[in-house]
Amino acid sequence: MATFFILIIYLAFISLGLPDSLLGAAWPVMRLELGASIGTAGVISMAIAGCTIVSSLVSGGIIRRYGVGKITLASCVLTAGALLGFAWSPSLIWLIVFAIPLGLGAGTVDAGLNNYVAVHYKAHHMSWLHCFWGVGATLGPVIMASYISGQALWRQGYLAVAAIQGLLVLVLLVSLPLWDKVAARSRGNHNHSEDGHEPGEQAPESESGTTKPWRIKGVKISMITFLFYCSVEAGVGLWGSSFLVGMKNLPASTAAEWVSLFFVGITVGRMITGFITFKVSNRALIRYGQLTALGGTVLLALPLPSGFSLAGFMIIGLGLAPIFPCMLHETPVRFGKKHSQSIMGYQMAAAYTGSTFVPPLLGALASYSTIGILPFFIVVFAAIMLICTEKLNRYLIKSPRAI
Repeated sequence: MATFFILIIYLAFISLGLPDSLLGAAWPVMRLELGASIGTAGVISMAIAGCTIVSSLVSGGIIRRYGVGKITLASCVLTAGALLGFAWSPSLIWLIVFAIPLGLGAGTVDAGLNNYVAVHYKAHHMSWLHCFWGVGATLGPVIMASYISGQALWRQGYLAVAAIQGLLVLVLLVSLPLWDKVAARSRGNHNHSEDGHEPGEQAPESESGTTKPWRIKGVKISMITFLFYCSVEAGVGLWGSSFLVGMKNLPASTAAEWVSLFFVGITVGRMITGFITFKVSNRALIRYGQLTALGGTVLLALPLPSGFSLAGFMIIGLGLAPIFPCMLHETPVRFGKKHSQSIMGYQMAAAYTGSTFVPPLLGALASYSTIGILPFFIVVFAAIMLICTEKLNRYLIKSPRAI
């Protein structure tokens, strides 16, 4: 039953990734019909991101009250309804209105499912979970492109994705009684020493006390780590092509192909990481991934031929691959299961903050100077991420596998 159930969660994460890339794919056509400027997409994106951050922060209390299964179902209903709203929006203001439930649904289900898998499943499932998010984020533009190619039917593209979300709602509704059963069974069998975590580790003392999640030692540093991880990922993803065109004089099409290898590295790397977790601890994978990503950012910053930039993008992607899912899976071990849901929400809110606000900030700085500043900022972000992780590790119980 647990194997069947994790497949449902994988499907949920594919559906979580589907809407994330729709707006960017459809906007060149949408804005012409709606009479909006190119930059207006940023307003809609910020509305979605802002609501996602809010729902992530409050997700802990909501999920404790209603349960992960019910909240996942409700969030998918919100998302499906919001996508229908996008498809039927007669004007720009309605897009902004429907961006609110789209963001609220995404943040709660993201934090809830991540914590559920971290507590009840082994480490490889977390890596594969985020690999499936990448599948959804990749399929979104493919679906939209099939509708807007030649006919500009962007509304039908949103309807198609809303229909997929609707099917997931039906699956979640039927499987709702299974959530508590699977959680109870995994609690009886769960052993972190078989889970990609270090054997002999114990939950933090704060788990059994009355300490508020926010005040647990290491939580703030963990949030900073998530913020700078997403700053690196989103910064490279958004501005990588511009850097190659502006500083390496590559054609735009070639630059786009090279940056796509960055995303391929993340997706494929997470699939591979799932197998590596059987032998290597989360903490070691996080450290080695950060060192690898830092090495890739240095390649971008050095005045080397453009071929080294291609290698840099691939190395950064492969390095980033294990970091995010392994950090999420470590949350119950680092801070205790009692507070892990609330802390997971804090971490996801910090992650969304980094991916939402840092790339526009880099773009503003580049407009006043040059896009050549990009790799230097990415190097600094990657270094801060590594330093924060090592500082957090010093708070944790030492073990032979925590290399």
